[in-house]
Amino acid sequence: MKRSVWIPAILTLAAVIFAFAINGTAQTDHKGVLKHVVCFKFKDDAKAEDIQKVVDAFRALPEKIPFIAGYEDGTNNSPEKLNKGFTHCFQLTFKSEADRDAYLPHPAHKAFGQTLGPVLDDVFVIDYWTD
Repeated sequence: MKRSVWIPAILTLAAVIFAFAINGTAQTDHKGVLKHVVCFKFKDDAKAEDIQKVVDAFRALPEKIPFIAGYEDGTNNSPEKLNKGFTHCFQLTFKSEADRDAYLPHPAHKAFGQTLGPVLDDVFVIDYWTD
């Protein structure tokens, strides 16, 4: 196996071990799943094609990061107009906090941040457990 393939694998394993050490367990007492909701507000001058690159890059994460158990995304269409400029919502599902914690420093997630950075105005993130 090439060295370039081993490096992300080793980093991922280190993230899992770190998450396990922090939480003390790979599983939680929760019966549901952990939802990780991310909403983006893009810069006023962001081009549609650059925003689409962000969407496409986010959509590719579940194939690159094995800790993601589910994925959904969409754009705001609420008639209430209370979105405060946030237009795009992404929801990831994790089976445990350890999986979520391993996702956050994952190299593919970090690379995604590089795609997002130039067009991002603001971000809102909330995590919650379902029943």
